[in-house]
Amino acid sequence: MSTYQIFINSQPADAALYTALTSLEVEESMDLPGAVELTLPVVRTSDGNLTYLTDSRFAPMSNLAVVVTPVEGAAGAVGGLAGSVIAAMSDSPPGPQCIFDGFVLSHKVHLESGTTNSTVAIFGQDASWLMNLTEQAKEWIDVTDADVANTIFGNYGITPDDDNTLDDSPSHTESGHSLMQRGSDIQFLRMLARRNGKVCRVSCADQPGIRTGYFATPNLNGDPDVTLTLNDPENWTVDALDLNWDVARPSSVIARQALFTDSDPNGVSADTTDSGLPLLSARDLSDFNGQPMTVMLAAPVDDGGELSLRAKSLLREGAWFTRCEGEADVARLGVVLRPGMIAAVAGVGDLFSGSYLVWSVRHTITGDSHKMKFALVRNSVGPAPAGGVGGLDSLLP
Repeated sequence: MSTYQIFINSQPADAALYTALTSLEVEESMDLPGAVELTLPVVRTSDGNLTYLTDSRFAPMSNLAVVVTPVEGAAGAVGGLAGSVIAAMSDSPPGPQCIFDGFVLSHKVHLESGTTNSTVAIFGQDASWLMNLTEQAKEWIDVTDADVANTIFGNYGITPDDDNTLDDSPSHTESGHSLMQRGSDIQFLRMLARRNGKVCRVSCADQPGIRTGYFATPNLNGDPDVTLTLNDPENWTVDALDLNWDVARPSSVIARQALFTDSDPNGVSADTTDSGLPLLSARDLSDFNGQPMTVMLAAPVDDGGELSLRAKSLLREGAWFTRCEGEADVARLGVVLRPGMIAAVAGVGDLFSGSYLVWSVRHTITGDSHKMKFALVRNSVGPAPAGGVGGLDSLLP
C-alpha cells in the first residue's frame, strides 16, 4: 500500500478530513489534464448549515495537492513524464510522488432526506488550468515552437523540461509564416504539440508547487522502470490484463507543399514511413499489417524540414496501435505508476510481452489500499511466429 497526504493551499490537511473522506481519485494522462475527485459526507450542523459546502478550504480555485509514498519494503522504480525518471530503488522504498497539484473547479452535491447519505464531490484540475484563464490573439515571430512553449511555461512560474527543445521546429519568421495564437495558452501549446508529435502537460515530481512543463517527445529509450507480471504464481503483480491491437491507422504519409521561397512548381516533398520514434518491440504497424495505410498531407510550411516534422507527427499520433489495460495495487507492485514511465509486461506471449509506454493512470486511494487502473501503449508488437502470419500483402497486388 501507500501512505498519502492531502495539501490544501500548501497546508497539510487535518486528521478530521482523512477520517471523513469517503473516496479519493486522481487521474493522470499524457494527453489530458490531471484531475482529482474527493467525496465527503454532508451533514447538517447545529446552525442549520451543511458541512463542506461553504468550507473556505474548498472554495473556487483553492489549491489541492495529493502526495503518495509507497510503504517501506516496496521495491521498484519511479518514473516521471516523457521518460524523466526520478529514481530507481531496489532495497529502499521509492520516495514521495506528487500525483496531483491543481485547483478546485467544481462541486457536485447529492442530498437525501434528512441529509442521510448526502455527499459532496469536489473536482479539481491540474495547474495547467492557470494557462486556460485568458484567450489571446498574438503573433509569434522568429521563434521555434519549443521557444514558445518554454516562454509560456515561464510566464506561469512553471519550469520547462530540458527535453522540450529536442526535435524542435524551425524558426517562424516574418518573411515566411509567422506563428499566430488564437486561444488560451494551454490550448495553443496542445495544438503545437500535436503537430510536432509531442506531448504537452504540467506535472510535479515529488513536491507540490514545483511544477514542470512538458512539451516533449516521449522518451522510449532505456530499460523498463517496472515489470507487470501476470502469470508468475509467486511474484504476480496484476490480476488481469486486457490487450488489443488496432491496425486501422496510417503508417505512410505522402507530403507535398509549394514554398514562398522556392519557384519550383512541384514544391517540396516529405514522404515518409518513419515516425522518428524508436520501436518498443520487433514489428511496427506496417510490418504487422502487411500493407501500409497511406494518407496525404499538405501544410503551410517554409521549408522541407518543417514539412517532414509535420509528416512524422501524423505518424506518431497513429503509431500507438497496441494497448494494454489493467489494475495494480501499490502494495503488490511496489511502484507508483506515472505517465511517461516505461513498463514491461511479462507472461502474455510473444506478441504482447515486452515494453510499453505508460499513457494514463487512475489512482483510487483509501486508508488501506492504493489501486491504479492503467493504460499502456506501444508502437509495435513482438516477433512473428515461425512460418510467418497472414496479411494484406498476400491479398493485394
